[in-house]
Amino acid sequence: MIVIPAIDLHEGHVVRLKKGVFENITIYSTDPGEVARTFMEAGARRIHVVDLDGSLAGRSVNAKAIRQICDAVTIEIELGGGIRSADDAHRMFSLGVSFVILGTMVIKDPSAAREMLSLFPGRIALGIDARHGMVAVHGWKESTRTSAVELAREYEQYNPAFIVYTDIERDGMMSGPNIEATSLMTQAIQTPVVASGGISSLDDIKALKNIPGLLGAITGKALYEGSFDLKEAIELALD
Repeated sequence: MIVIPAIDLHEGHVVRLKKGVFENITIYSTDPGEVARTFMEAGARRIHVVDLDGSLAGRSVNAKAIRQICDAVTIEIELGGGIRSADDAHRMFSLGVSFVILGTMVIKDPSAAREMLSLFPGRIALGIDARHGMVAVHGWKESTRTSAVELAREYEQYNPAFIVYTDIERDGMMSGPNIEATSLMTQAIQTPVVASGGISSLDDIKALKNIPGLLGAITGKALYEGSFDLKEAIELALD
């Protein structure tokens, strides 16, 4: 399992939210590139980047900061937030992004999502964000009646590179990941799964590592708050 540090972008700054609520925002850095370099130097193989403003606007808003991150490192960058078309994806790839993560459009515009999966094989991932097991979209503002597991199964035939499964209730809360829901997701599909939300300690890394089929785990706030050392977490996950 790989540990993937997260960079959430708001107005060009590195921030963290609680449960995706913009009123609960903490700014950690005004230099995204430097944060990315720090993660790479600690041994990260990949960085998870989210354009928070893009998620709400339905278009890329933090392209300058995304370029700064890509220019600062030589490791993989996965990006989500505001990508709604093949042109959007191509633009992000041209900045140096390795993988693009589709979220809202997977529900709202499935034909476009399927087209992008076909156009960019191996480079399009799905971001499935769930509240109590049901998918939420538009920056987590809108809940749906679609089961997260059902959605993952539906798209598996289109060969996404991986699925980022986020438990919204745990995100930014440092309350521990939802092991049960994550395990159900990995058992339901063959597509590699990356877990996100709630990681607060090395014990959480250990627990996730024991889930069969889990590709990686995304951690954000715990790193910024100094709850554990990234290098140590990476070594633990690979051990």
